[in-house]
Amino acid sequence: MIQDLEQEELEYVLENNYIGYLGYLYQNRPFVVPITYFFDQVQQQIVCYSGEGHKIAAMRKNKHVSLQVSDIISVNEWRSVLVHGTFELHFGSDAKAYLHQFSLGIKDIIADKEHKRPDFISEFSSKTHGDQIPFIFTIKVEEITGKKRL
Repeated sequence: MIQDLEQEELEYVLENNYIGYLGYLYQNRPFVVPITYFFDQVQQQIVCYSGEGHKIAAMRKNKHVSLQVSDIISVNEWRSVLVHGTFELHFGSDAKAYLHQFSLGIKDIIADKEHKRPDFISEFSSKTHGDQIPFIFTIKVEEITGKKRL
């Protein structure tokens, strides 16, 4: 049976994963791309980073985005969460603080789930290219919904 997730379950799925699917609009068309993220439960926001490109340009024009995250055990046992929020780009010391939080958070999740401890962001995310400085952005959570099947 498919049921709604309770608030604690919604946050558990977000806090214990680091790969999601970012949805955004570009030229009146929806795009969905995989992205590495960290959920800051205290601030109720998603922390991400990316190289300059299509999605950053698109989100600068339309700040309304979504993030979908799933825990799938089997066809009959899964949980899926959908976050709706607004994109915000960060710069300078603010961006460095978010990137530090992102890095530490992801390393802890990987240590818990995969029993390994990566040393560098490049070991779990390939969002930068060459010497390009990444864009650090957050998604301010406006609504979280989710379903489960047990």
